Amino acid sequence: MSTTIRIIGIDPGLRHTGWGVIELAGMRLTHIAHGVISVDPKLDMAERLGGIFEAVGELARYHQPTAAGVEETLVNANPRSALKLGQARGAAMAALAMGGVPVAEFAPRKIKLAVVGTGTADKDQVMFMVKRLLPKAADLKSDSADALACAICAAHHLPTDMKRGAA
Repeated sequence: MSTTIRIIGIDPGLRHTGWGVIELAGMRLTHIAHGVISVDPKLDMAERLGGIFEAVGELARYHQPTAAGVEETLVNANPRSALKLGQARGAAMAALAMGGVPVAEFAPRKIKLAVVGTGTADKDQVMFMVKRLLPKAADLKSDSADALACAICAAHHLPTDMKRGAA
């Protein structure tokens, strides 16, 4: 007999942090909820990070996930942006950890590979496959589609003992 595992995925951002909650029962994935946390870009950095921390913590308390997946920050041509995005990621991860939720981190390429089958998929391909895998996920925005993709990736990479309900 398999256990049901609830997973939250987070696509961190300073302006918009996507989130998505799914359940895994055996091999079946079910959409639970999704959305976007939007913080006022006019706020000081500390207040924005506090807003992300508070909102993710509230989501964790409400949805009671067993596991979490958070997208890693891509270090691109703009290191300053990458550092700021990393702070948003840290706020989300800390909120999950404070709620006792184990957090797995996934590179964007790994998430795309898990959902689409290729690590070079574009955002439209990811959204298309998320909708196919989770048909009840309606009105998806890019950020929440990416978060659900992260949750799906986390479901694929759960430790075996957690899948068996021994965690």
